[in-house]
Amino acid sequence: MGAQLRVYKRRIQAVTATKKITKAMEMIAASRIVKAQRKVAASQPYATELTRAVTAVATGSDAKHPLTTEVEAPTRAAVLLITSDRGLAGGYSSNAIKAAERLRERLASEGKEVDTYIVGRKGVAYYGFRERKVIDSWTGFTDNPAYGDAKRIAAPLIAAIQNETAEGGVDELHIVFTEFVSMMTQNAVDARMLPLSLDEVAEESTRKGEILPLFDFEPSAEDVLDALLPRYVESRIYNALLQAAASEHAARRRAMKSATDNAGDLIKSLSRLANAARQAEITQEISEIVGGASALADATAGSDK
Repeated sequence: MGAQLRVYKRRIQAVTATKKITKAMEMIAASRIVKAQRKVAASQPYATELTRAVTAVATGSDAKHPLTTEVEAPTRAAVLLITSDRGLAGGYSSNAIKAAERLRERLASEGKEVDTYIVGRKGVAYYGFRERKVIDSWTGFTDNPAYGDAKRIAAPLIAAIQNETAEGGVDELHIVFTEFVSMMTQNAVDARMLPLSLDEVAEESTRKGEILPLFDFEPSAEDVLDALLPRYVESRIYNALLQAAASEHAARRRAMKSATDNAGDLIKSLSRLANAARQAEITQEISEIVGGASALADATAGSDK
């Protein structure tokens, strides 16, 4: 019985140590969410105005450009998948991967070949385990991305849409990331980056009561679009990286809170079992003492006769 009690005590100590770790990770993730939210909010105005500027150039001229021109029969698409570098974040990365798989199936059903680009070690590991081809990948910054990271990611994608890569050009650029809605809600979404849908932008501006600005283009609309293309792709990727980082921290905080609560429940359960084992041990010791005293009393009584 004493051995069983020692087992329970060792398990309680181990679970208590784990609980301290998960609680610390929960607090760290909670503190990082606020910073990530601020970065998302700070990046939004630039991305919005840049999209409006691109739309104004495209609608105010007859320029044909990969940024805004739809291909009549698209045959190839690039998909950028954003996952995390670390685990312990619940279903954060798996949900994004599932969304990318659904997008891939949809594009394949439309007769399009898909080139995959991945951000985050979890996505790289998923595709590597299944021996699927990945055109390019980036890791090491998913929980705290910088604008320079977005520029590095955007470079090969821009080259692909401009048909400047060894693999050949693509007709569309898609991005899959986790959108931060609230502390409790994060949704894996896919969006088409290029070609930019002018109708959708115009409808959104009308819904918000905004008026697209008027510009004079120097030296030409084509040159302006050439200059705006990398900025637009970089800003979209940077905003997606920031939203994904905020979602990752929120998912990790929620997962660590659940782990901490489960550890607390397990400690209570083990404590009850340990108390029951201790009580049984004490009862057994008392029974042995009483039995020994009774046997001694009987032996003494026998010798007196």
